[in-house]
Amino acid sequence: MTYHFDIAAFGAHPDDVEIGMGGTIAKQALAGGKVAVCDLTAAEMSSNGTVETRRREAAEASAVLGLSERSCLGLPDRGLTGSAEQIAAVVREIRRLRPRIVFAPYWHDRHPDHVACSRLVEEAVFNAKLRNYMPELPPVQVQQCYYYFINDTGDVSLVVDVGGIYEKKIRSLQAYRSQFAPPAEGEDRVGTPLTDRYIQRVEARDLLLGQAQGVAYAEGFAIKRPHPVALF
Repeated sequence: MTYHFDIAAFGAHPDDVEIGMGGTIAKQALAGGKVAVCDLTAAEMSSNGTVETRRREAAEASAVLGLSERSCLGLPDRGLTGSAEQIAAVVREIRRLRPRIVFAPYWHDRHPDHVACSRLVEEAVFNAKLRNYMPELPPVQVQQCYYYFINDTGDVSLVVDVGGIYEKKIRSLQAYRSQFAPPAEGEDRVGTPLTDRYIQRVEARDLLLGQAQGVAYAEGFAIKRPHPVALF
């Protein structure tokens, strides 16, 4: 199997991937790996910011993390239904990118779009390997699908030490000023849970997970299939 990317990380909205695994992405990119991020929607339903604003912020965050590519499928925000057409759109992206590993949001989260994205990507990873599904595109067998945490943390199956490059994750989150910066007086923005010290909360989560592992900061992931380790 020939892979074009080491990692393809999918999120429902621009900033989802950065919240869950910005440090892991920066670490992989710094080591010379090719990493792609695909946002399923343009986050057009967000309370703050515009589609164009989010596009600029995502480009800035991508540069900070060292991404090789970033794309947006343009699926409807708050309209991720898991339809056959939406699954096919994600399959096309997986087959175009041909990643060795895929990341998706954890399957339990308070935001319904994150849950829907998780389910869509899982279905697409399965369909992407089927030779007779969309036969006009060569199939791809992804080695593993990992799930990153956004709002809610579950059982952590895998931990990545991101202490050495954690400032890149913080800078990538700070790029999304429309989402995370407190609204200034007279500004056309409203207060939301994201503008109330959200970046600090993410940092606290990663700090606590790192402390449990004896490192400065760590990002945790869940898996559904066994993680193979070569001991001999």
